[in-house]
Amino acid sequence: MVKAITDKDFSEETDKGVVLTDFWATWCGPCRMQSPVVEQLAEDYDGEVKFTKMDVDENPNTAQNFGIMSIPTLLVKKDGQVVETLVGYHTKDQLDKILAQYTAAEA
Repeated sequence: MVKAITDKDFSEETDKGVVLTDFWATWCGPCRMQSPVVEQLAEDYDGEVKFTKMDVDENPNTAQNFGIMSIPTLLVKKDGQVVETLVGYHTKDQLDKILAQYTAAEA
């Protein structure tokens, strides 16, 4: 499951373990293509990686804090530290390879 988060709970929701946050907006075509891919990954990595999403129109502060200028942007954090920033659409295979780098060590 991909959990919708806000500026208020971003830090709390993303400071432990491996977390992928999808920064998106309803009007963004590529974001609508990215969402189902993130949903699939959430099922594949159930419990191993936490998946969150944030609407940048409703929550501009967090996007601004991380210098996010384009969407979709996927932010991968491990134990509160940003380890990857991915701008634009990414396939499931591409994201799988990236997430595997941060989850393999814990398996």
